[in-house]
Amino acid sequence: MSNDEGMTKSQIDRMKSPIQLRHSSIGASFVIRHSCFVIFLAFALAIYGASPPSAKEILDSVRLLEARQQIDLDGQLRENEKAIPFHLTQTGSLIRYSFADPEEVLQLRLGENGSRLDLVTDAGAEKFPAEKLNKKIRGTGISYEDLALKFLYWENARVLGDETVRTRSCWKLQVVAPSRDSQYWNVLIWVDKASGALMRMEAYDWDGKLVKRFEVISAQKIDNRWFLKQMRVEELQPGTNKVQARTYLEIKR
Repeated sequence: MSNDEGMTKSQIDRMKSPIQLRHSSIGASFVIRHSCFVIFLAFALAIYGASPPSAKEILDSVRLLEARQQIDLDGQLRENEKAIPFHLTQTGSLIRYSFADPEEVLQLRLGENGSRLDLVTDAGAEKFPAEKLNKKIRGTGISYEDLALKFLYWENARVLGDETVRTRSCWKLQVVAPSRDSQYWNVLIWVDKASGALMRMEAYDWDGKLVKRFEVISAQKIDNRWFLKQMRVEELQPGTNKVQARTYLEIKR
């Protein structure tokens, strides 16, 4: 399978994170040896047949992996013939997306208990307006809320079981929004058992209908590290599996 079509087992095993939006990272306070050991042990026991880890342990492991990213790359959001370039930088828990024409700089900080999306201007960084989080970024299928990755912090979470995604054995989780501030009622998340990488996400509206699907399609090796190459985001007609629009988030060397 080529990089453009999917990822091999060795690729994902060696990836530090798919992104987010991969998209992304968590505060340095997570990078504590004891915590790493506890979470690694939970995954190891699950893989070898003991009781599966809790939803909290799995989500903690995802955030731990995200915290290790150091990125300075170009990317684009692509939908049909439209391509919107951006520059992506990440140092630990701080991720910055820089768009041009018109200029827009978004800064995402992922901490121990939540995430914060800021709009960066000449005057400094200001919290992104909550009432605009549901707005689409440059008219694509990705919203500002998607970029903020707030669903990784929703406390109402449970493990539904395990499933295979692109030949990978994954934990399947459900996280439920704490309030109607989110455009989503709940999100299903598939996490690779071996690497802790996010593989797929499905978002449901407040009527319980599937409205958006995110899936990592391919990865790439840059400076001996694995990074996201392409993620597909599909907007679905609510209550059906009919795709209304597809956006690709692509990271370039």
